[in-house]
Amino acid sequence: MADCIFCSIVAGDIPAKIVHRTESVVAFKDINPQAPLHVQIVPTRHIRDAAALGADDAVVLSEMVAVAKTIATDAGYDPEARGYRLVMNIGPDSLSSVPHLHLHVLAGRTMEWPPG
Repeated sequence: MADCIFCSIVAGDIPAKIVHRTESVVAFKDINPQAPLHVQIVPTRHIRDAAALGADDAVVLSEMVAVAKTIATDAGYDPEARGYRLVMNIGPDSLSSVPHLHLHVLAGRTMEWPPG
């Protein structure tokens, strides 16, 4: 999508601190981090949000979660020891500001509950 900031990051038209890239997903540091580790993982193909996922998107969603685990573990946030949080927002009430599926990976501080 021409006006999607995440599509522009995937294409390399907007600079970002890329931490992981495959054919299907790109992970980059959040520009407004909410934790010591805050990475966004996006599919390279434009998908509006998690509500727009179909059965044929299972592979990309699975890869996003697997990449999140790799990033968090490599950064020292092993799921058994310290852990990390994964967040997906859908729609305006969730404060989703970019209409492109993205998975937040947050770690490095104790998270609060409820999260919002």
